[in-house]
Order: sequence, then C-alpha cells, then structure tokens
Amino acid sequence: MSEEERGFVIRDKRGRSEPEASSSQSSKASTTEAVSSMESSHPPSPPLSFSSFVFSLGTSSLMLMGETLDPQQPATPMNLPQAKEIIDILSMLEEKTKSNLSSDEASVLGDMLYTLRMKYVTLTSGKGNTLSP
Repeated sequence: MSEEERGFVIRDKRGRSEPEASSSQSSKASTTEAVSSMESSHPPSPPLSFSSFVFSLGTSSLMLMGETLDPQQPATPMNLPQAKEIIDILSMLEEKTKSNLSSDEASVLGDMLYTLRMKYVTLTSGKGNTLSP
C-alpha cells in the first residue's frame, strides 16, 4: 500500500525527546508568570456571595435601562426587553430560594427587585427616567 492510499498517519508524540519537553515547561512557566503579573495589577475581587451575585445582575439590568455607573463613560443604549429578562431571572431566584436565604440575602434580593421593577415601570409607562415616590 502506498503512502497516498493510507489517508492519514497517526504518530504518538508521547515519547518526545527531552529538549521539546523543556521548551514546553518554559512556556508553561512564562504563562504562569504572565497570569500572576495580571493578577497583581488588579485589586483582589471580593468573595463571591449570593448578595454580590444579585447585585451584579441588578447592576446589569440598571445599565440596560440607561443608568450609568461612571458619568465619564458614554451611556449604553437602552435594551428594555433584556432588562426585563434579568428582572424575571431575579424574580425566579426569589421564588426558588424562598425560605432558604438569610434575612440579609432576602433583604438584598427584595430591595433590588423593588428598585428594578419601579425603574422598569417608570420607563415603560412613559414618565421619563426619574423615579417619583
């Protein structure tokens, strides 16, 4: 059978010579150094908790409703259907985690949902971007 008729050849590369393995190790070392230098340039993030997860989703929804976190940043375009989807996700979380949250977690979730719902209703009712009591 000729070389062309076989189609493909399988070569086992597990038995590589030592110089290739050392270059692989050096590239792993340089990758590790790059990751550690990136981590040291950024401040450590706070530990992940249910409350921080709710806050993250809520902030995303507010941004989709036109809120800006930094006045120097350009405003993001409004996307009310996507903001509503996040509100629905938080509502589902509230229902599914009922009586399984600490009082602080339940308070954070309830307060976030109230704020988001009021903002959404204000925007969809045509009353503008301000919340009125």
